[in-house]
Amino acid sequence: MSALVSVIPIVLLIVLMMGFKVSGYKSAIVTLVVTVLLALFAAPALGIIPEKYASASIFGITLWSVVEGLLKACFPIILIIICAIFSYNILCETKEIETIKTQFIQMTSDKGLLVLLLTWGLGGVLEGMAGFGTAVAIPAAILIGLGFKPMFSAVICLIANTVAVGFGAVGLPATTLANQVAASGTATPEELCEVATFIIIQLAMMFFITPFLILMMTDRKKILKNLTLALFVGTFSIIVQFCCAHFIGPETPAILGSVAAIIAMLIYNKLFIRDENPDDEVKVEKKKFGLAKTLKAWSVYGLIIFFILISSKIVPPINELLGGTLVTQFELPVVGNTFKFGWLSNAGLMIFLGAVIGGLIQGMSFGKLMKLLAKTTINLQKTVVTICCLVAMAMLMNNAGMTNDIAKGLVALTGSVFPFFAPLIGSIGTFVTGSATNANILFGKLQATAAHDLGLVNQSTFFGVSGNETNWLAAANCAGSEGGKLLSPQSIAIATAACDMEGQDGDIMRKTMPFAIFWILMNGLMVFLGLHVF
Repeated sequence: MSALVSVIPIVLLIVLMMGFKVSGYKSAIVTLVVTVLLALFAAPALGIIPEKYASASIFGITLWSVVEGLLKACFPIILIIICAIFSYNILCETKEIETIKTQFIQMTSDKGLLVLLLTWGLGGVLEGMAGFGTAVAIPAAILIGLGFKPMFSAVICLIANTVAVGFGAVGLPATTLANQVAASGTATPEELCEVATFIIIQLAMMFFITPFLILMMTDRKKILKNLTLALFVGTFSIIVQFCCAHFIGPETPAILGSVAAIIAMLIYNKLFIRDENPDDEVKVEKKKFGLAKTLKAWSVYGLIIFFILISSKIVPPINELLGGTLVTQFELPVVGNTFKFGWLSNAGLMIFLGAVIGGLIQGMSFGKLMKLLAKTTINLQKTVVTICCLVAMAMLMNNAGMTNDIAKGLVALTGSVFPFFAPLIGSIGTFVTGSATNANILFGKLQATAAHDLGLVNQSTFFGVSGNETNWLAAANCAGSEGGKLLSPQSIAIATAACDMEGQDGDIMRKTMPFAIFWILMNGLMVFLGLHVF
């Protein structure tokens, strides 16, 4: 009964958005209000409040959970979204987006390969470096600029932004998961590599299926070409990501794997793409751009990538300096959770710096840039409301014990076949919070506990790779969380903002739902087979 009551906010959100086609921000407001009422009255009555809050007032828990959610929504999620859209708007204002569009089209005459380059290639790099919606917002905006329909652009970018999510923001979700399940509370380098490797293995089939679906959604006529290209690109991606995860750790698989995928696509284009069917191809008048013109056009995105890279864990001295300077950190009353935000180390600042400096290089004055930033922020007000409400809801559900109760109910219901459903728990966490990192924080420890309850504590071999059974089951949480990303209202809100589709959140969710279900089922099958067959 408590699990059924706890799941009401999630069901309500889906019904409002998909069943009644209520806009995202209105659905989020209503769902937050209902969640507050459930936390105030149902949670205490059902006895699901966590023990650490036993002496706290339920009103205080509710109030400060909402405050925590609002803080986490603004810093860094909304900050990153606004800056990502701002960077694209600069390119539109300076007309340099036309140069970028032309150059992308001139890379290949094939429409499917062009979309794959932007979504699986560029999107994967952005996810690996920054995360938090950049991999959806920026490629979707470019696709629309290239003439693709907004709905197609939103859905295709959401589908493409799946495999890389577990290693987004320089491996933050996978690193967080490994630390959650480590016996000492801090994972060793070996444990980090093991968890990262297991995530790659569990996602193995999706490295081929996802590119194939992207290609088929773009051009259904060329099944053989799409299959061949998906196998070619997927092979490059998975080999590089597996090696990165197994030998280096969670920080680089998405970045280097996506770069490898881009190289594979360009090789395939050079060797196999021919203009045999001109009517079906993307055609554009051939133009030559000098080095200066190219650098100017790409200055915004180039500088964004540069700032993100030098501030990441890839450059430890700078990362440590920025991470320890101008950091706001304090403990929230009642709930006792710590809010921490680095003003110099967050991806939002890196995107902002790259956008502003790039805008100046492209000829805009600082004053015009600030006016454009203000206009961008105003245009995203509904998205801001949506994300604030959803993250507040997520924090409240977590602190009131509702999210944990849903997971426990699923464990009790499934018993020995729990490994098949383990990815579903991760997807629920991402659906509610909008973040694979948060999903791993919420349920990583639960997956490890479930593994111990089921006796999965031994060393074993999974598809030829040895490791601990507990880490294998915990990795399922991260792998499954990527499927939940497809349905997360926060992710969809980012897509609607990037594609100027406010109010169409439910329509996007309906289109991503079948793929999300397929993703979770495939992950469940891989986790189960890894434990009991291979």
